[in-house]
Amino acid sequence: MSDSPRLEKLFDIVHEDADLLVVHKPADLVCHPTKGDEYSSLISRARIYLERQSASASTQHASPVTTHLIHRLDRETSGLVVIAKNPTAARELGKILETRAVQKEYLAIVHGHVAAEQGTFDAPLGKDENSRVAIKDCIRPDGAPAQTEFFVEKRFERVNLPGSGNAFSLSAGEERRGEVVRSTDCSFTLLRLRPLTGRKHQLRIHLAHLGHPIVGDKLYGGDEDLYLALVENRLTDDQRRRLILPHHALHARRLQFCWRGHGYNFTCQPESSFVRFHSGDLNPNGIQDH
Repeated sequence: MSDSPRLEKLFDIVHEDADLLVVHKPADLVCHPTKGDEYSSLISRARIYLERQSASASTQHASPVTTHLIHRLDRETSGLVVIAKNPTAARELGKILETRAVQKEYLAIVHGHVAAEQGTFDAPLGKDENSRVAIKDCIRPDGAPAQTEFFVEKRFERVNLPGSGNAFSLSAGEERRGEVVRSTDCSFTLLRLRPLTGRKHQLRIHLAHLGHPIVGDKLYGGDEDLYLALVENRLTDDQRRRLILPHHALHARRLQFCWRGHGYNFTCQPESSFVRFHSGDLNPNGIQDH
């Protein structure tokens, strides 16, 4: 890898063996290709990494390189992603994922102080037919079952934020549609989350419905035009200030599962902007822990 300094910056490798490649996906990187160069998606970067690794081994009869994402993360979500190096491993791990035998844990920074120390949110999810955004889902009675456990890690405050005082609407629930909750006194909560199901945007929707949207969430934070502005490349400096963080504050921290008689437990820490925000390093005098 010494001949490719750019490659070294593509992702951090958490674990690697003959069958698995576990990486820390950076925020603002899609898992599957959409457009752009060969470095524009996680799967293409993984393919490049494995191809160069195979070439460096100088094996005359090396098997063709294959890469299979076992699961995926949203573009702005950072954290652990498991990649299988061969079809057999991909099939076996895929079956484990289908049976929900994989335990996942996330960290999120949300607006407001979450009152309960812990709890479980149970609300079905389905397509948001009232949204201008085709990929947006919401809570609806006829949706697929979805459950999320949450645990408060830390409540804190940040003062003099450029986005303070903005309104955030509860974008999901039928009976609460249009209700508005404000981020009063620049209060925030660091949460640990355990999704008991794996629905699209599940954590983001559930938290927004509770009145505690994830900081920086452009789609479920109350003004979906922020998302449209992002994809249309017209996000203004004022809109970026309102979002506070460059990417939404959601991080896949832990993955646990058993496979082939062995227990795996992978962890990785959030990116620096996430850590600095909840630790107070961005404004040490403006944070108060509770």
